[in-house]
Amino acid sequence: MEGLLILWAETGIASFEFGQICMILVGCLLLFLAISKGFEPLLLLPIGFGAILSNIPNAGFTEPGGVLYYVYHVGIETGVFPLLIFMGVGAMTDFGALIANPKTLWLGAAAQFGIFVTLFGAILLNFIPGMEFNLADASSIAIIGGADGPTAIFLSSQLSPDLLGAIAVAAYSYMALVPIIQPPIMKALTTQEERKVQMAQLRHVSKLEKIFFPLAVLMMTILFLPPATPLVGMFCLGNLMREAGVVERLSKTAQNELINIVTIFLGLGVGSKLQADKFLHFETLGILALGAIAFSIGTAAGVLMAKLLNKFSKEEINPLIGAAGVSAVPMAARVVNKVGLEANPHNFLLMHAMGPNVAGVLGSAVAAGILLALVG
Repeated sequence: MEGLLILWAETGIASFEFGQICMILVGCLLLFLAISKGFEPLLLLPIGFGAILSNIPNAGFTEPGGVLYYVYHVGIETGVFPLLIFMGVGAMTDFGALIANPKTLWLGAAAQFGIFVTLFGAILLNFIPGMEFNLADASSIAIIGGADGPTAIFLSSQLSPDLLGAIAVAAYSYMALVPIIQPPIMKALTTQEERKVQMAQLRHVSKLEKIFFPLAVLMMTILFLPPATPLVGMFCLGNLMREAGVVERLSKTAQNELINIVTIFLGLGVGSKLQADKFLHFETLGILALGAIAFSIGTAAGVLMAKLLNKFSKEEINPLIGAAGVSAVPMAARVVNKVGLEANPHNFLLMHAMGPNVAGVLGSAVAAGILLALVG
């Protein structure tokens, strides 16, 4: 009889707590969004499955000796996985549109405004009973506004590892909701005539320019913002492998096999932080709310900066492309193109929007470096 009682105590039925059941349902919701709705499936699917595994009682997935324990500590706590993802993204990125129209760098920079506004917003949440965020926590939450998942994971793993799960879920959820969140903001801040503006064709960018660009970006980062070098450096390495043309095998590996493998483990590692005792807090609601605010402000700031540049530019700029300054590549650029086509069937803005879009990737990395320098 005693043996049966011991065996019963080891079963999941006897060991489940209410919070664990809730988090398993959250994991199932993430799986549903990934599989049925197609919302960022490459990350939400492994994150959702990791959330389910990490909340199974007596399984030991997140304890020393468990696979998720080592995945998190080896790949995420060290910052290795986000950096490898950045290298892969760099290998997939074409900076031609940004080099051809360098003014769009301002749009990528303006879109990071939401990060710094939200930084103060997170600190103000401390006045609400039940909310308690220090400066490191506020910095980690604010980076959601950059709409760059790897950057959000990298920064929060360095500054606020306990908030990593909520921040990663918020970041990737809002990235998936770009086609829903951005268009109303873009239309509210522009007139029909502004949305109809057709931009001049971009000039041809030489191979030499594309090779020189990542080296120049890296040098500027080294000189002026060393804390951002890990992210920017790996991004530039991936891009240099792409543009040099002499290491095609390495470039293709970074774009495909390597980034795919790392994405699986990154998602599982993030999912391991969605344990009930770490996620089910009142503060999580604050993180989700601030993430939406940060993303919306970033979108609005990009559009407004584009309208400002248009007043000083010799060639017309369609202000819609400012919304692509958030670094959700290439989804934000596609949304800009779609809204532009709705206003003018002959208005193809995709390549023009890719300029601020890739500038936003660099902008979010620089913003993370600034926050690390201030807080780390």
